[in-house]
Amino acid sequence: MSRALISVSDKRGVVQFAGDLVRLGWEIVSTGGTAEALTREGIPVIPIDQVTGFPEMMDGRVKTLHPKVHGGLLARRDNQHDLAALKQHGITPIDLVAVNLYPFQQTVAKPETTFAQAIEQIDIGGPSMLRSAAKNHASVIVVVDPDDYPSIITRLADGGIAANERQALAAKVFAHTAAYDAAILGYLSRSQESLPPVLSVVLRRQQPLRYGENPHQRAALYATDEPGIRDMHQLHGKELSFNNLLDVDAAVMAIAPWHNNKSRAACVIIKHTTPCGIALGRNAADAYERALATDTTSAFGSVIAFNTVIDRAAAEAMRDLFVEVVVAPRVDAEALTVLQAKKNLRVVELPRPTNDATLDFKRVRGGFLAQDRFRFSEVADESKWRVATTRRPTDAQWNDLRFAWAAVGAIKSNAIVLVRDEAAIGIGAGQMSRVDSSFLAVHKAKQQGHETRGTVLASDAFFPFRDGVEEAAAAGVTAIIQPGGSVRDTEVIAAADELDLAMILTGMRQFRH
Repeated sequence: MSRALISVSDKRGVVQFAGDLVRLGWEIVSTGGTAEALTREGIPVIPIDQVTGFPEMMDGRVKTLHPKVHGGLLARRDNQHDLAALKQHGITPIDLVAVNLYPFQQTVAKPETTFAQAIEQIDIGGPSMLRSAAKNHASVIVVVDPDDYPSIITRLADGGIAANERQALAAKVFAHTAAYDAAILGYLSRSQESLPPVLSVVLRRQQPLRYGENPHQRAALYATDEPGIRDMHQLHGKELSFNNLLDVDAAVMAIAPWHNNKSRAACVIIKHTTPCGIALGRNAADAYERALATDTTSAFGSVIAFNTVIDRAAAEAMRDLFVEVVVAPRVDAEALTVLQAKKNLRVVELPRPTNDATLDFKRVRGGFLAQDRFRFSEVADESKWRVATTRRPTDAQWNDLRFAWAAVGAIKSNAIVLVRDEAAIGIGAGQMSRVDSSFLAVHKAKQQGHETRGTVLASDAFFPFRDGVEEAAAAGVTAIIQPGGSVRDTEVIAAADELDLAMILTGMRQFRH
């Protein structure tokens, strides 16, 4: 008779699975709560202490760490020495293991969880059994995912599990235990003041993609355990592409400064991961119209994000523009009906982020660069700002300067944005010099028919020379917000005074490479 050991925290489908095994002639060994759950349903179970001859102890901390368990798992069925050892010590082989682990990740995700509670959710016996069974997968079927139960029963009823299927199940085990250990490492390292000496990043393939940045490149979307892209829900449209997903992430980052703003709608229009339009409005439709006005030409084929619900009016406003993706925390039913008329449009709901205290990674050849994730709140502390010029901003200019400072952080460096009435009217992005970005922002604004006189300007980093200020003043800019910190700050501020501009120094830059 074949023997299965079943010990699971996630009990989805386990009663059906165990019952099916019994009907196929298997006997079941089980532990603790799993044994109780199976017994209640009338499934015959051999308690683990009957196998080991030793009682569970220390509140269940020690129950399966025993030679009669691991000997039964690790014995190679084609090795006579292993089989002789089983016979000598009275060990019955175990032919299938169904184990999943204590819910460590779910436990530590709860803010109220104490350190002591977290430690108790570090599984010891479970990973040990899984690793033993996975190592010996040629002889032992190992199951870590409840979704695999039905197919395993079907295979067993049809004659058994093929070698390649056993190997795939074993690989799934090591992916699972690697993710589990990575979560524990991350939790125990999170209180360190410096970045940890070892980082373990586990990514799960969420969906294959048609191709990467270009058609000849393979691609897939992999997700971590943290909130974010894994929570995306596509409501309409064809498969999201690699480039779509990059732009969606850029759009969500750009809209983040207004995620918690209940009184104003915000809209950002993204092209090639940088904004070509960004604005606040009375509602979603108004914010969209004002963001579109930034640069109606570049908005073609864009990704558009909102900080609020997309309603029918906003959907109707977008009807005539070719858009790749629309993303918002929620899309109401009437709006979705309108958007579904555009067959090539992808419509995505992505909840507002709840935790931005994680690390941010950038790939380099042979490694990763890791940094604290950018949080706009860290550069938005106005108690650290100072008016550096003789002239002070008016109340209206202050309002626009705040908006401009929030907007410029999403623009690729060197970044310059011109703003009027809480809407960008000109954006200069990714230029090799800041004066070129200033020139481009003015050029784009005039190209779209915007009046640049009376606008404010934000720069993501300091002006290294006074020429950027002179370029802004020539366009009619009246106030500037920038970090400061250049060795030529005195000259830059003097230029602003000479040209009768107000200038705010924030003390913190917002590079986005």
